Amino acid sequence: MRRHWLALIRQALGTIGVRVASRHLTAHAGARVTQGVTMACVLLVTLGLGVLWKGTGYAYAPAALEPATAGASEEDTQTLTKRQKALRRQLARTEPRQPFIVVDRTHNRLFLKTNSETALQAICSVGSGAFLAEPGGSRDWTFATPRGRFQVLSKLRNPVWKKPDWAFIEEGNPLPTDPGERFEYGQLGEFGLYFGDGYLIHGTLYERLLGRSVSHGCVRLGRDDLRALYAATRIGTSIYIF
Repeated sequence: MRRHWLALIRQALGTIGVRVASRHLTAHAGARVTQGVTMACVLLVTLGLGVLWKGTGYAYAPAALEPATAGASEEDTQTLTKRQKALRRQLARTEPRQPFIVVDRTHNRLFLKTNSETALQAICSVGSGAFLAEPGGSRDWTFATPRGRFQVLSKLRNPVWKKPDWAFIEEGNPLPTDPGERFEYGQLGEFGLYFGDGYLIHGTLYERLLGRSVSHGCVRLGRDDLRALYAATRIGTSIYIF
């Protein structure tokens, strides 16, 4: 048992090169093993502060260490500092310079960000994820808000909704033969930010449902939040949806 403990202690001490402590423990084996373990722990803590642990890449270099050890730790610290600065510069280059929009689909929240500041935080509604199949047909739709990076492609005042086929199918109505029957006014609120493939950030007549995933894929906002968002953005503003 004593040999087992001594072997373990020698191994631990050997990883940081403290051979003097190991010889001390060997000379005082037996009844003084406990005292030796305590001393070894103290040496490990004291000397281990200046040792570069294998595989981590981190080091600490107190001034009390010998010049050779301190020099190695200082060099490693400088290397890490340079890497950190380089990564910060790379990250800064990817950060949008203009205001950008972030949509959190899980919590139905929309944020307008300017650099690291939040200029607007709003409750929104995103796609329900519901599935609709055309009776007797081959088409189907899933009403989900897409993930990814988008841009404001156009800014609309008093947008008009041109009802797609799925809207009539969902209501159980036949598809209209008159194109004029597809247009509905006032459904999308005062403003709309179009970001492609039929999706917009727009208003809603049913603000009581904000905070729930109930839309057909568009992002719905309350009137006041929509006004603020419309005023603060431009064509080309980035939209990040996750």
